[in-house]
Amino acid sequence: MESDERVLQRAIAAISQSDPLTKLLEQVKLGRMKPTDAGLRAVIASWMGTYKKIIESGGLSREALCRIDPNPRLAALIESGMLTAEQQAVTTLRTSFERAVATAPE
Repeated sequence: MESDERVLQRAIAAISQSDPLTKLLEQVKLGRMKPTDAGLRAVIASWMGTYKKIIESGGLSREALCRIDPNPRLAALIESGMLTAEQQAVTTLRTSFERAVATAPE
């Protein structure tokens, strides 16, 4: 059985591959890209889907889940105008995370 740390590192690597904060947030802040850009929306949707899949896949302890908490990143995306708190995908990801933390092993 894989160690919790190894599973966590794989999860972080998968989430990081499509993370819009890494490069795209800077482009929005500099005005080179609009928050409503279709390509940006596609990257964000893919990233959120990956995040949700990892969270719901199980295999992560409560501590590991807290280390990959999507809420700070969602807050940054909302603050930049790239997402809104009311979007279905945002509420779904938050709900999935809360449910996973509540049912995860210590």
